This record gives sequence, C-alpha cells and structure tokens, in this order.
Amino acid sequence: MSYYTTLGLTKEPFSTSPDPNFFFRSSSHVQALTRLEIAIRLRRGLSLILGEVGTGKTTLARTLLANFPREDGFHFHIILDPSFESEFQFLLHLARLFGVQQPFKSALDCREAIEHHLFQRGVAEGGTTVLMIDEGQKLSVDMLENLRVLLNYETNEYKLLQVVIFGQMELMGRIRRIKNFIDRVALKYIINPLSEEETAQMIQFRLESAGWSQAQRLFTPEAIQAVHRFTQGYPRQIALVCHNALEALVIHEKSLIDDALVQELIRDESRWTCEAAA
Repeated sequence: MSYYTTLGLTKEPFSTSPDPNFFFRSSSHVQALTRLEIAIRLRRGLSLILGEVGTGKTTLARTLLANFPREDGFHFHIILDPSFESEFQFLLHLARLFGVQQPFKSALDCREAIEHHLFQRGVAEGGTTVLMIDEGQKLSVDMLENLRVLLNYETNEYKLLQVVIFGQMELMGRIRRIKNFIDRVALKYIINPLSEEETAQMIQFRLESAGWSQAQRLFTPEAIQAVHRFTQGYPRQIALVCHNALEALVIHEKSLIDDALVQELIRDESRWTCEAAA
C-alpha cells in the first residue's frame, strides 16, 4: 500500500514531476502564465522566463501548454534539452520538429525550409507556431544567434515564430553578449520563490488536489514555518521536504506533522548535504 492511501489520499501530493494538475498558482507564477498567454496570442515573438533551480519553470511550461487545449491554429513544439553541438544540428532538429522532412545539406537549407514552413503556417493558414525551450541556460551563443535570425521572419503585424525560453538566471549573461538580442525580447519575467504564506497555501493546495478533504490540517503553523525557512520558498524543495514528512507521519503512526518532526527531517537532509560536500 502506498503511504498516501493510508492518509486517505488518491494521489501522491508532493511529487516533483511537472504535473499541471498540481501547479500552485502563486502571484509570481500566475503573472508569468498570464503574460505568456497574452504574448503568444498577440504573436509578439520572444518571451524569456528566468528563475533559479526548483522555482517551477518546467511545471509552468506544461501548464502553459495545457492552457491551449486543442485550440485551432496553435501549434506547440518543445525542446527539453537544447544541448546541440552545431548550428546545423540545431536547425535540422528544428526543421524535423516542425514536420519538414525534405533532405538538407546545410544550415542555410534548413533555415530556408523553416522560413517557408513558418510563412505557410502563419500567413497562408493563419496559424501560430510556438517553440518552447526548457533548460534554456544550455543554449550556446550560436544557438541564441540562430533564434535571433528566426525571429526576423515576420509580417507587417506579427512574428511568424513565437519562442518561449525557460532558463536559469545564468542565461541572462549570455544573452547580453549578443548584440540586439535583448531588445527583441517581448516579455522578460523572473519567477520568485514563495513567501511563507504562499508556502502554506501550496502545501494545502497540493494535499487537497490529492484528495485531502478533512477539516484538520496535517501541518502545524510551526512546521510550515520550518519548511519555508529551510527551503527558502523554492517549490521543488518544499515538495521534497513535505513528501518526506508524510512518509515519516505514516511510519511513526502520527496524525500531525509538527515542528519537531520537520526539524528531524531537516537535520537528516543537512547531514547528507554536509557529507556530500566533504
């Protein structure tokens, strides 16, 4: 039996997988999501979403995708790992991603075919092509320069390709080294960690989304305070600590996660961190 069924839950509440059903809509995440939808629908071109590791960028990307449910005219494509060894490899992958299957001999061939595809899709068919890139900090300067060129494909009214890059903060330094690139970013947004209040709301939201229906709360206010202090409000770390807390709750046959239980988990986690650094 899974630990969460013992608690009367139907799903694992604190999985770190990017499930849109468990996407907590903090003020920062809601603003990012809303502005992204507007930028895509207006076909403004390039959007840049930055945040440290564990702030929920990948889940935000999956939620954005889910917000366009089979909507006519929107064609989404995702690159999960943009670690390409050459310009040709990147453009060839992009052409194949868009469904262009003709043989290519050079990067120029790829670029011309992509331009033709985008014009056909965006002008002749009236559709919108969206390219989402996760782990954007892995994009090399050459790959970013290629994206800049692709963003030059436009009509008098809109860009033919919508690009959304989700990356860590280090990406900003690389972007600033490319002339005229930052000026092309229609939307720049940095996702912030959660406040203590939002941490409490996220924990409760996750539990309720997994089937928790009891009036009693599983976490005391002191436990939530300890979770927030240790994780600094990063959603992935919050999920990891809370998962361990629920496991401990079941193992020790307790009914409430209090400060003492969380502090014990934090000491165990800190011990692993210290030993790994040694």
